[in-house]
Formats: sequence, structure tokens, C-alpha cells
Amino acid sequence: MGLPALEFSDCYLDSPQFRDKIKSHEAELEKTNKFIKALIKDGKALIQALKNLSVAKRKFAESLNEFKFQCIGDAETDDEICIAKSLQEFAGVLKNLEDERGRLIENAADVLISPLERFRKEQIGAAKEAKKKYDKETEKYCNVLEKHLNLSSKKKDSHLQEADSQVDVVRQRFYEVSLEYVLKVHEVQERKMFEFVEPLLAFLQGLFTFYHHGYELAKDFGHFKTQLQISIQNTRDRFEGTRSEVESLMKKMKENPQEHQSISPYTMEGYLFIQKKSPFGSSWVKHYCTYQKESKQVTMVPFDQKTGGKIGDEETFILKSCIRRKTDSIEKRFCFDVEGADRATMITMQALSEEDRRLWMEAMDGREPVYNLNKDNPISEGAAQLDKVGFDLVKKCIHAVEERGINEQGLYRIVGVNSRVQKLLGLLMGTADVDLESSTEWEIKTITSTLKHYLRVLPAPLMTFQLQHSFIKAAKLDNPESRLSEIHKYVHRLPEKNKTMLEITIKHLAKVSSNHKQNLMTVANLGVVFGPTLFRPQEETVAAIMDIKFQNIVVEILIENYEKIFQMKPETATVQPNPSLNSAQKKSSEPKTALCSQRPLMLFQTLSNENEKQNSIAVSSNVSVFVPTVNASSSSKTNRQSVHSLGSSDTEVCAMKLDRPNSLLNPKRKPSLTSPSSPLSPTWPMVSAPSSPVPVSSSDSSPLSTQNRKARALYACKAEHDSELSFSAGTIFENVHSSREPGWLEGTLDGKTGLIPENYVEFL
Repeated sequence: MGLPALEFSDCYLDSPQFRDKIKSHEAELEKTNKFIKALIKDGKALIQALKNLSVAKRKFAESLNEFKFQCIGDAETDDEICIAKSLQEFAGVLKNLEDERGRLIENAADVLISPLERFRKEQIGAAKEAKKKYDKETEKYCNVLEKHLNLSSKKKDSHLQEADSQVDVVRQRFYEVSLEYVLKVHEVQERKMFEFVEPLLAFLQGLFTFYHHGYELAKDFGHFKTQLQISIQNTRDRFEGTRSEVESLMKKMKENPQEHQSISPYTMEGYLFIQKKSPFGSSWVKHYCTYQKESKQVTMVPFDQKTGGKIGDEETFILKSCIRRKTDSIEKRFCFDVEGADRATMITMQALSEEDRRLWMEAMDGREPVYNLNKDNPISEGAAQLDKVGFDLVKKCIHAVEERGINEQGLYRIVGVNSRVQKLLGLLMGTADVDLESSTEWEIKTITSTLKHYLRVLPAPLMTFQLQHSFIKAAKLDNPESRLSEIHKYVHRLPEKNKTMLEITIKHLAKVSSNHKQNLMTVANLGVVFGPTLFRPQEETVAAIMDIKFQNIVVEILIENYEKIFQMKPETATVQPNPSLNSAQKKSSEPKTALCSQRPLMLFQTLSNENEKQNSIAVSSNVSVFVPTVNASSSSKTNRQSVHSLGSSDTEVCAMKLDRPNSLLNPKRKPSLTSPSSPLSPTWPMVSAPSSPVPVSSSDSSPLSTQNRKARALYACKAEHDSELSFSAGTIFENVHSSREPGWLEGTLDGKTGLIPENYVEFL
């Protein structure tokens, strides 16, 4: 039931029912007054809570904005860049949202609190004042009326008329106040319907505006959110892919740490305890020491592994000698003495074990070769090569996949049974004729796994060890156009066979990716599969595993830009003069130090039959020597031939174990090609120049050719002079020609020109 209506006519009757109606209205006004008072209190608390929330969110946003991600490696992928800047994006969204909330809070007091307080004071307060006035007039009227009714009728008429007139005035005043009070009560009851509700509506409208602003921010944030979700998923996938690799490397390190130590710029490094002598006695201080054999420089840094900090200054000196300390001459074990060229006293060092002392001694005294902790796995005979057999194998597999299984889901990601893969690989690399196109004997996953396995067991990765770092560096560039340009350039620097095989492979992968709706193998998925297949680090390290993601990016770029990369030549920049050429020529006239002294030298049949006849004159005995056949496809095969050597006995000598010529081992004598009759001639067969000039054709593969040719390295070699080139087996050199230094050639590798041992290469 609602409130009863107050009639103005009831004011004149002033009946008990009228009074009850007024009381019900007064009770409603009192309830409304209390409710508004409580609402104002709660509203102020809400505004304060919003302020506190805004402050907390702003602080949270500032924390997000200040944090910067640090990724492993010297560069970041696009996904990592997106994730790294996500915190700043989050902070920006929160700050923008809180700015809108600040405007809501600023307007809340004017929109909600002030109108409610004003309605309570001006309207309900006015009704209360009217009630007081009405009660006062009621009391006055009743008192006058009672007094008037108590007058005696015996009073004079004039007196009675005056009393009647006075009562009429009071009654009229009472009626007027009663009418005004009823009007005010009605007015307040009606006003509360809009003046009370309207501020609440305005406040809610402010909230709606705030939430709508958040909705608009969410819409604007949608594109970045989608990109971020993709980047997060890609990063998670890469993590899952590399975690097993890292765990596998960790297990290998646990099982045999010596074979997986990283290549260090120092000849030897590690912790040693150094004896410090003083008038009060001696003490042993732990140092981290490094030694470089070339400069004979020893560096010692006092370091406490427990606290992780240095406990003194670094000390450096030049090594003069190193002597093993006898066990009975000192109480400590594993000790040796080191003498510095610029130090007056010997330094006594304690190694961590007998083996550690042996390694330090071998490195420092120079009497034994440096212990090599990194051994390459030898490639067994008959291993995969980039020859006709390999090209036929790849083409057969690709043709079978494109004919039978281009739309098979998980193509190249699902692996075949290892035994079946090995069997198929052996058949394809042998003489057997295997039908892959129509035969159902071989599953698609077996064929794809065979193709991947062949590429992985090549002696060197398809992208080559020499250019691998260049490709990775190109993938780390920020500008996508620069990435494509650099990768395009390095692809055309690959050896011709590598480039041809890569083109065949990438062309096929482009076809596979074009059917990704059926086989689910997108460009990104193919990059994950073929990144570790086309690339292979020389050294298995955590850093190399972290570079897998950039290998994948290179493969993605190759697939996406197949036509441009392989059908168009890269833009060539203006060639600048190479100052290293002059320096190399200058240094070539200086006495040479021993280069690659631990590498075997090979003998080649490179001269014409006429030359061989001339070289076979003046012989005393026959020596059976293994002479390798110069063949790019099978450089490991040898032919046993009988050659003549001056002063040699009937002994069978293996060419792979021949010592380096004295001319290269003696740093005071230049290398030279001496004749067999020379007293300086080594005891193994040498080739001498004919007595008359022999014309050299353009197809001649002789190392003595003076024309600019391409050549391939048969062995790895480490340079010991700035004028020399370091390279690994299989490296391709450009512009190879004879140099002014006998026994050496001059060639170009990755833009650098330098000297190459003549017997280490074969001409293409």
C-alpha cells in the first residue's frame, strides 16, 4: 500500500484520520532522511575505495612498465620482442583506464554526494521546519479555543465579540499553516522521486562511461592481444623443442664433461691455488688463471667462489719457464713452479688434481702438444656426400612425397621407424633400385625421415659451418628487409653443390607449405623441423641450442622468398679495396712460423705423364706409397702406386701420416719446393718442375696453376699468422692462384685474402 493522499479540505476538519495520514507521511520522510544519510556515507566510502584502487593499479602499471625482459642470446626473435614489450603495453592500457577512473572519481562528489546532501538539507529539512511550525500553531489554536470556550456568557457583548474575533484570527492562521505544511509534505514526497534518484542515475552513467572506455580499450588492444597470444604459443613451442636438447646436453656433460667443454680463447684456464709468502708464514689463495701460449701471458685473478666476488686485483706476467714440483719438496700435492720474465721470484701453484696439473704443464712448457678436449667424431667410410648418389636420393624422396603424400598431416614432423629409415637410406645410397613412387612398402613418414636423416649425416651441414654464423647473424637483424637481403647474399656464397641441393629442398618445402591447410605444415612448422636439419653447430653448447630459433627463422625466410632468393641474384655493393691483401703480401716475404704442423700432408698426381717421367729419373729404389685420387665425390679412396724417392729404403709409407716438410716446420726457413737432388729434400717423394715450360690449360687441376681458380680444402687448418687463412675440411676458396711464397697459394675466403698451404687443397 502506498501513502494516503492529504486533502487540503481535511486541514479544516483536522480529524484524527487526517492526523494519522500526516504521521504516515512524516514517518516516510524520516526513513528517507536516514536512508539518504547512510547512502551519502557509503558513497563517500565507495569513492575513497575507488581512489585507493586507482592508486594501487597505477602502482601496478608502473611496476610493469619498469620491468625489462632479458632474453638468452645476443638478439631476439620477433616473438620475443613482442613478449618483451607486452608489459609496457599492459601498463599503458592500465594507465589509460585509470585516467578515466580518475575523471569518474573527480565528478562523483559533484554528481552524487552534493545533490543528495542538498536534497536532504533543503527539502527534507524544510519539511521538518514546516512540521515544527504546524505543531506550534496547533498548540496555540487549541489553547486559544479552550480559553475562549471557558468565557462566561454573562460577559458583555462587546467583550464576547472581541474574543470571537480573536479566535477567528488564530483559527485562520492555524488553517493557513496546516495548508502550507500539507503542501510541503506533498512537495517533498514528489521531489524525492526525481531529485533523489537523478544523482544515482548520473553516477551510474559515469560508471557506464568508465566501463565503455574499458571496452573500447579492449577492442583497440585486441590486435596486439592476438599477436601476443601467437608469440607466446610460438615461444612455448620453441621452449618445448629446445628443452629436450638442453637436457640431453646436460646429461652428456654429466656423463663425460671432458668431451663437451667449450672452445676457449685461452690455451689453458681454470682455478689454481697460489702460494703467498709473508714473514709470518705462507698461505694459499684461490685464483682463476688463464694462459695464452702465443703470447706466453699468464693472468691471475683472486676469486672466492663462495661469495662470487673478486678478493684482489688482477695480476699479469709473461711466462719464462714452468717446472713440476717434486712431491717430497712440498707438503701440498699437485704443485708446480712458474717463473715470470718480469718477476724476481718463482710462483708456486697448486692444481686441483694430478690430471689438472698435467694439462697445465703440457700447456705451459711447450714440450707436449696442447691436450685437445674437443674431438670431432670421425665420418665413417661410405658416409653421405653431396654427390650424384645424394642428389638422386633427395630427388627420389621429394618426387615420392609430392606424388603420394603432399597432403598427409604432420608431413616431416611425424618420424618413421629408425630401423626402416636406416634400411631405406642404405638401399638408396647403394646400387639397389628402389621404387618409392608406386610401392606401398615404404610409408611417407619413412621417406621423409630418410630425407632428413641424409641431410643430417652429411660431413658438414648444408648451410656450411663457415656461413652458419653469418646466417644466424642475418636472422637477428631488426629490419625484415635487411634479413632477407643478407640471407639472399649468403645463399649465393654457398658452394655450388650446397646451393643446388638447398634450392631443390626449399622448392619442395615451398610446395609443402602451400598445402598447409591439408597437411597442417605451415612455414613456421617447417622451419622448426628443418632448422636443425640444414644447420649444425660445430660445438654442442647451450648458446648453440638457443640459436636454433634463429635457424628456424632462416628456413622460414628461405621458404617464403624462394623465387627471389634462388632465381634472382643478390644486389652487389661496390667493392672496396682490400687492405688485408697488401698486408698479406708484405707478410708473405717474412720468415714463416710453423703452420698446421700437426696436420698430415698429401701427395697428389697432378702433373702430366711427361712430368712424371722426368721426375722419375735418377731414382735408386721403389717405395710403395698411398696416393689419393683427386676426386670431389670420393676423396677418401686411395690408389697404391709405385713412385721413386731419392735415398729411401723399401718401406711402405702411408701418405696420411707423412710429416710436414722441414721448410714449414722451421720458422727460420721459408717453405720451398726443392728438387729430389737437393740436399734439403725431405725423405718423401717430391714433385719437381719440368726442365721446359709446360702449357697449362684452363681445365688443369694442378696446384701450381697461376690462374684464378676455385679450390676445395681437403683438411682443416688453423692459421698462426695474420697473412694465413683458417679453414675446415670442405671449405671452398675463390680466386686461388700461386703466390710469391713457394709451397703456398693465395686465395679468398669470405672476403678475406690470405695464404693457403698448397698441399691442403684440390682445384675444382
